[in-house]
Amino acid sequence: MTLLDRVRGLILGGDFPPGAPLSEVFLAQEFEVSRTPIRETLKQLQHEGLVEIRPKVGTFVREPSRREIVEMFQLKESFEGLAAGLLARRGKVREIAILERNIEESDEAAADQDAARYAELVHEFHQTIIRGADNHKLMEHYERLMNQLAYHRLVLRTAERPGRISASTAEHRTVLEMIKAKDHFGAEAAMRNHVYASSREVLTGSRADGD
Repeated sequence: MTLLDRVRGLILGGDFPPGAPLSEVFLAQEFEVSRTPIRETLKQLQHEGLVEIRPKVGTFVREPSRREIVEMFQLKESFEGLAAGLLARRGKVREIAILERNIEESDEAAADQDAARYAELVHEFHQTIIRGADNHKLMEHYERLMNQLAYHRLVLRTAERPGRISASTAEHRTVLEMIKAKDHFGAEAAMRNHVYASSREVLTGSRADGD
């Protein structure tokens, strides 16, 4: 795992929440490297939209504005809808079994109201859909989008709301049913509806600015 992957992982995993400062000195000591590779890593993360470098002030974890979240969810809806449709066209591939197991475990997490476990399963479900589309360019753009959106944090925030885990699992099940039926139009529509519902949940609790 590269230094870039490790620092990015700390941000996406919530070790550094939105707005938190990122000290070059601290990171250099943490990863036992000089400040030069840390500085280059932070520049790359700024390019990815994860951090903000303020000259003569410092580097901070960037929190997307409400408008940016809306725009990224619109892209997410398009990417994942396309992926679900492409997967449905492929027929019975290994991703189907992974999705079936995922939904079974999601039911268990819902019954236990285990938000942390459910967030992990949500990540797996959506990544499996994208991977199952078998489109490398789609996966490349999707990964960058998800890093900017910091989706894992958003799922944890919404999963704690009463009834959301059960509703989300039901939406996942509908997507899988359409995929298994090889209904690529139905699969795309079901996935788009699910992502839109998720975006409504996120934006309901968003405190980000309108601009």
